[in-house]
Amino acid sequence: MQFASIRIITDDLDAMVAFYEHLTGTTARRPAPVFAEIHTGPAVLAIATRATVGMLGEDAPTPAANRSTLVEFEVDDVDATVERLRAGLPDVVMPPTTMPWGNRSAVVRDPDGTLVNLFSRPA
Repeated sequence: MQFASIRIITDDLDAMVAFYEHLTGTTARRPAPVFAEIHTGPAVLAIATRATVGMLGEDAPTPAANRSTLVEFEVDDVDATVERLRAGLPDVVMPPTTMPWGNRSAVVRDPDGTLVNLFSRPA
């Protein structure tokens, strides 16, 4: 078994894709009007509308309702990354901070409210 991706379901695909393209500096693949993928090395972040999960009925994910997951991106320099992206990061939840275990981390919110951790490991 190989991990393939994390998919975020949203009601505003264009805003979410624009946010993650800005964050990663990567252009999303848009194979369908209701679906996009951002490839960052071996990991894929998929972003899609409710239409992609409609067959799940009442068990389908609810957009903008995440309260249990962080999307994480490892970066070389957290402080420089946050400064470079500041204009496109309207909600910085935690500014760059050194965590007790040594990681440098900053947490922001995407347009749907999902927490996004930008982190670097100790040297």
